[in-house]
Amino acid sequence: MTDTEIEITADLVRDLLREQHPDLAGLAIREVAGGWGNQMWRLGDELAVRMQRMDPTPELQLKERRWLPVLAPLLPLPVPTPVRFGEPGERFPKYWTVMTWVPGEPLDHGSISRGVHAADTLAGFLRALHVEAPAEAPIATDRGAHPRDCTDGFENFFQAVDVLDDIAADVRAVWDDAVAARAWEGPPVWVHGDLHPANVVVSDGTLSGIVDFGDMFAGDPAWDLAAAWVLLPAGTAARFFDMYAHADEAAIRRARGLAAMKSLFLMLMGQNGDRGLPGGKSHWGPAGRAALDRVLKGV
Repeated sequence: MTDTEIEITADLVRDLLREQHPDLAGLAIREVAGGWGNQMWRLGDELAVRMQRMDPTPELQLKERRWLPVLAPLLPLPVPTPVRFGEPGERFPKYWTVMTWVPGEPLDHGSISRGVHAADTLAGFLRALHVEAPAEAPIATDRGAHPRDCTDGFENFFQAVDVLDDIAADVRAVWDDAVAARAWEGPPVWVHGDLHPANVVVSDGTLSGIVDFGDMFAGDPAWDLAAAWVLLPAGTAARFFDMYAHADEAAIRRARGLAAMKSLFLMLMGQNGDRGLPGGKSHWGPAGRAALDRVLKGV
């Protein structure tokens, strides 16, 4: 059995806790649906155990351990914060981390009904996050670049999605405009890097928390500003950018192109789910198409 085939069960989680953090081993353990690179287990009411699963290296989880305790106090929304570290061992040769639980429902299983409130909330969160990062902050590897350097990724998604048809030319125009936009000229700022519906939680019809910071990096904030279309309801992008107040025209153009690429990714994941392919999520398809429709309407 390879590392990626290790079956992670409640009994395994409890055994690991008994070995390394016995004071937590008596808390209730419940599996959390979803997750790919990592698998989540609720631990009591206030904690969760994040188990490395498909991620080939521990880099993303170790990044969260290092930087979330620094960032969390600065942010106006709850984010998962590491409280205990689990080390690789004979039973489970990968890293695992006990983190605070962020209450709410993932947006890919919920909805936003208070669009203006959500736009203001997201803008406030990103204003707080997008501060100059220290020199030792992680640099993006597979994301974070200017759209002109992500053309292969866009083309892969664009060609793989089956249902563009009458909007294909408009989608490509948005991407081409982002490629032509001026690059980020400010200092590298903290960027979440992976804001999509499964990585934010909602309650009472609005955003209530942000999760999964494994892809965070220092760089261009446009990668997060794409969330104005990927996460928020139709008609609220203008409100978001007004409240964010730090995005110039070039940043908005880059963000809109990146939102188009992220929407195509969600659609492709939905398509893969419909076909029963590993990692596919059927319910992401409609979310991706709705996001792409918002992208095409602009700000």
